[in-house]
Amino acid sequence: MPTGMRPLKDVAPLPAPPDDAVISAVRWPHPYYLENGLRRVAPYHYTYNTYCKQRWRGRELLDVFASEFRDRPLDYYKGAIERGQVVLNGSTVSVSTKIKNGDVVSHTLHRHEPPVTAETIGIVHEDDDMIVINKPAGVPVHPAGRYNFNSVVEIMRAERDVGWNPMPCNRLDRLTSGIMFVGKNAKAAEELGKQIQGRTVKKEYIARVKGKFPDGEVVCDRPVLQISPKLGLNRVRANGKTAKTVFRRLAYYSPRTIGQNQRAMSREDIEGYSIVHCLPLTGRTHQLRVHLQFLGHPISNDPIYCNQKVFGPNLGYNDDSDAEDEDIIARLSRMGKDEVAEAVAYHDEMVDDYNKKKAEKMTGELCDICQTPLYSDPGLHELGIFLHARKYACEEGKWSYETPLPIWALPPPGLKDPSEAIPGTDPLVTGVAEIAIE
Repeated sequence: MPTGMRPLKDVAPLPAPPDDAVISAVRWPHPYYLENGLRRVAPYHYTYNTYCKQRWRGRELLDVFASEFRDRPLDYYKGAIERGQVVLNGSTVSVSTKIKNGDVVSHTLHRHEPPVTAETIGIVHEDDDMIVINKPAGVPVHPAGRYNFNSVVEIMRAERDVGWNPMPCNRLDRLTSGIMFVGKNAKAAEELGKQIQGRTVKKEYIARVKGKFPDGEVVCDRPVLQISPKLGLNRVRANGKTAKTVFRRLAYYSPRTIGQNQRAMSREDIEGYSIVHCLPLTGRTHQLRVHLQFLGHPISNDPIYCNQKVFGPNLGYNDDSDAEDEDIIARLSRMGKDEVAEAVAYHDEMVDDYNKKKAEKMTGELCDICQTPLYSDPGLHELGIFLHARKYACEEGKWSYETPLPIWALPPPGLKDPSEAIPGTDPLVTGVAEIAIE
């Protein structure tokens, strides 16, 4: 229990939500304000309504909250059930009530959303049916978990009209930036969604990884398995889902080169870093991040897969064993609560104190209204990772959309390499055609 938190038995029942309580995702205007480079949302009351998932059937209500949600401490969820903030099918129940198929779990709370970058959502292309955007890193696509209004869907709705329903056709992780397709109508969204699912769309990503990535074409076809739905953790496992990615190094910057041109993060000071072109032939969750970790070159600022406090000094290199899964899950669950979630770039003996202080974790302070433990703002290094969806193209050549290279993929200042992609010299343009795809 965070410092200063009163025992739940001494906390008065939460008063009824005010008239402006949010019972759906719609509230107009959205309660945004911009401050210090961040898009913030003023706290508000909100009711989650969730149908029983298959894995919840026959389990006790408190057990489901304990295993599925990590936003708040277990004592909070216990008290919320006892005070009637969590109800089942509209009725107050006990913590030991078992959930069955068809049940609706409702949770009313005073919601505190994390801030996200104030960077605008870039428009790559727009027509009557579709908007192609350049998603900023750190912004989730859909409302989920701690995020609601601070999502691509809700930000775009706020910029246009409350009655408009954005329909994302592809998905990107919250920490990933780049190309996304947003349908303006159901027919257009469905048609493009089928193209993407049917693997008739070529996807190209750029990543910045630790160390010197091998020369030539590198193919990783190791299966990927989700080992913790609660934490969103995936690993290479023989019993996972089929996954295949083709990688090619575009550039390598040695520690000496980096040191001469910019102040780099400590692990990159030691090993240098590579800019890698990634061509996923399947679309598993965290596929690129997991495959790069398995190959020994995780994305250099990835707070999960490049985290020595979670995976140890080898960072999961060539590891497809489940022997340490429980320990890894336990260590990862502490990140962002008792400890800072820091990538290997912030090496233990060379950690940057400023960045560590600016990372998001519980502050020990409580909300005056709901007694919820409060988080600090995320640091700039937590708003995204070095992974960018740079180009999507129809394999039949009917359409193609791409973004400029992100700043972190450009050569360090002072080098004379071209900073903009041009046909004939861009390895993404000239090199991709040489990659054999089954």
